[in-house]
Amino acid sequence: MLEGIGSGIGMDCSVVESKRHKGMFQVSTTDFFYPLVEDPEQQGRIAACNVLSDLYAMGVTEADSVLMLLAKSTTMPDAQADIVTQRMIKGFDEQVRKAGSTVNGGQSVRNPWPIIGGVAQSICSREEILMPTGAQAGDVLVLTKPLGTQLAVNAKQWMWDAEKFAKYSPAFTSERVVRRAFHLAGKSMERLNRNGALLMHKYQAHAATDVTGFGILGHLDALLKTQEREVSFTLDVLPILAGMARLSVAAPGFRLLEGFSAETSGGLLLSIPPERAQAFIEELVQMDGEPAWIVGRVTEAGSEGRKASISENVKIIEV
Repeated sequence: MLEGIGSGIGMDCSVVESKRHKGMFQVSTTDFFYPLVEDPEQQGRIAACNVLSDLYAMGVTEADSVLMLLAKSTTMPDAQADIVTQRMIKGFDEQVRKAGSTVNGGQSVRNPWPIIGGVAQSICSREEILMPTGAQAGDVLVLTKPLGTQLAVNAKQWMWDAEKFAKYSPAFTSERVVRRAFHLAGKSMERLNRNGALLMHKYQAHAATDVTGFGILGHLDALLKTQEREVSFTLDVLPILAGMARLSVAAPGFRLLEGFSAETSGGLLLSIPPERAQAFIEELVQMDGEPAWIVGRVTEAGSEGRKASISENVKIIEV
């Protein structure tokens, strides 16, 4: 077992030391989900990004093997299901190739909903892995993608439901806002976190995770539990897709402003020395063409112990 891992609880990947090859480790992760967008090919791209993202959160930039998990819909007419399935496969395969890897097998089943996901694995040396344990007081927290993807996807679906549209439309501002947020959510979800992982090594980040199903505060709390030092995390800024902060007030069940709204293929959230943070952001913007933000800080834990929280005066940035 890799030094400092313990049981591995709270990490984004399984990290297992090879019994046959001294000094090498197998890093593995798996994920899958239901349709979120209207284009099956884009859904495939998002699925690939989502699977690979946990590797990137551990600083692992190269996937040696990717398996595909696929479910063909039983509720669609066969001709339609064939087209949807083929396009999901195409999008997934293309995105994996863009990440420098290949799909080498997998498993397919039949299911009422079309589902796609996979398994990603990498054989690494110790130096290739960024353990999520080294955050230090004085670090800043950097986020590489905006929040609000889940709400943006649901808001687009509500436009097809007369009852829900009537309930939430006062908070929409306009259909254009919802359509724009949905478009931006899709583009964000299908963007690989690979460049962020590469730069985490270059700029010597101390710890990282990616923001997915538990929301930004949920994942920050999980990251906190892995730390070797007695520290606390505070979020001072929440970058949110434009219009979704306002909509979240009308849809409090998503808990977006509380930090617990699920994200799909969200950004990397990393603890990094403050003197390196801006250079990390500037180079990532050059590589990805999208913004990133300093969103919080790492402090020494107080008398109450470790704590992950959102500042009472949190700043909302509309993206």
